[in-house]
Amino acid sequence: MEDDMHYEQEINANRQKNLGYFFDDALSRVADKVCIIDLYGGRVREVTYRELDERMDRVAGALHRLGVQPGERVAMLVGNRVEFIEFFFGAMRMGAIPVPLNTRLARDTLALIFADAGCTCALIEPSCHRDAMTLTAGMGLRHVLVLDECHPGFLSYEAELAKPGAAPPPPPIADDAQAFQPYTSGSTGRPKGAIMTHSGMLWYVRYNQRYWPASQEDRGLIALPLFHKNALRGTVKPMLFAGGSFVLMPAYEPRAYLNALANYRCTYSRGVAAVFTMFLQHRDEIEKLDLSALRSMSIGSAVVTPELLDAVEAALPGVKTSESYGLTEGGSPFRAPIDGRPVPRGSVGVKGPEVEIKLVDADGKESPDFGELLIRSPYVCLGYHNQPEVTRQKITDGWLRTGDIFERSKDGFYYFRSRVDDMFSCGGENVYPKEVENLLFGHPDVVNAVVTPVPHRVKGFVPAAMVVPRAGSALQPADLKAFCLERGPAYAHPRYVQLVDALPLNGAGKIDRAIAQAALAADYLASETAP
Repeated sequence: MEDDMHYEQEINANRQKNLGYFFDDALSRVADKVCIIDLYGGRVREVTYRELDERMDRVAGALHRLGVQPGERVAMLVGNRVEFIEFFFGAMRMGAIPVPLNTRLARDTLALIFADAGCTCALIEPSCHRDAMTLTAGMGLRHVLVLDECHPGFLSYEAELAKPGAAPPPPPIADDAQAFQPYTSGSTGRPKGAIMTHSGMLWYVRYNQRYWPASQEDRGLIALPLFHKNALRGTVKPMLFAGGSFVLMPAYEPRAYLNALANYRCTYSRGVAAVFTMFLQHRDEIEKLDLSALRSMSIGSAVVTPELLDAVEAALPGVKTSESYGLTEGGSPFRAPIDGRPVPRGSVGVKGPEVEIKLVDADGKESPDFGELLIRSPYVCLGYHNQPEVTRQKITDGWLRTGDIFERSKDGFYYFRSRVDDMFSCGGENVYPKEVENLLFGHPDVVNAVVTPVPHRVKGFVPAAMVVPRAGSALQPADLKAFCLERGPAYAHPRYVQLVDALPLNGAGKIDRAIAQAALAADYLASETAP
């Protein structure tokens, strides 16, 4: 009897330390409540807390039966559907480390990540990537589980989950045990696998609920990819932890997004700037819909302008908008003040409680009001898988170098200014692209913009801009050059302006600055050398 009691206590302790069971409390309170409304495939699937929990246990049982061991990495090449969520947390329940993959990456980049992570098993959705089948077939994986269809040499996901057998008990979890391994953008080099811990992630969901609690009545809407932190950290985990619910869209489309907000009575949504600039082009749809349940919207993961926030609030009266900031490896250190003070436009908030931050100059000397942001909290990753040198460069004594330049006001509010590697010298003057972008956004006919440096034979580099004009406007590049010259320093005005229908985006929905810079540099050079 004593042995049984001790065993039960050990199992409960292991569950409490395992991120895969993070919504146990909500499950005990609202087991039969719908937690996910999945719109994948043109049909509506409603999943209750009890059903989600059972499916996660089945995932754990299937992986255990297939020989996956605690500590092994299992890849996920899956789109936005409930199977992503059940596999992600279900794998953790038996001690495996899920590796969520960006479905928009090129085959060679995915192959590099598979090899770097050393995955032993994978779950794939063939329709989400044209190379999913051939890529995984050639990676030497022990097993590949396939969604929706069955192929020789692959295992049917549903057939494996349907096989009888109990889930294994949760294994012991060390204080620094790895929970999952997301890969950060490889736009500036080799993709980096962040080592995220069970303890850090559990601290973060409890931290959020302690200071900015979500309610059981809250309902979020996810239209961004689940592999991105904006969706998982901003909606999935807080909603399931609190006993709330969320709607899961297979992809973002402005009108479908607006209709989902109305039809499912969503109370909030998070997204990147592109989500909001796109739906603002459909004000006719907004005017038709009942969006009275919607209370707040958060914009993050990329540069956000005050003008965009104002435009969203003007189009959606009564809806509070805010700008957020966060990193895959470091979480969100800035929040709205818990004393109720409003956050000024352009600011991402004040330092959150229980988080340490500091600003440092190029020499590493701490500065009170301007410099690169460093973060230290339980959330910060332990390092980067197989990249000890990058880990040494980025993390020292628990402090994560973000590579982001911030300014702190006398009232303690923080303002994002630039990436460390975005700043460039124009004739000896330091230019921050965001400052030029803010100038451009002040023009009433500018919907979206990105500024990058382009080579110049005299000044070294000069600013160039890719701009999306308001539909129907007669805006010309010369108008924007003059507009910036009138309102900002001469050295910072864009020497070349390209008007486009849309900005290039990466898989996470952020502006792809590398593509924009290459296009602007090529076009600027052509314009300078044209007869």
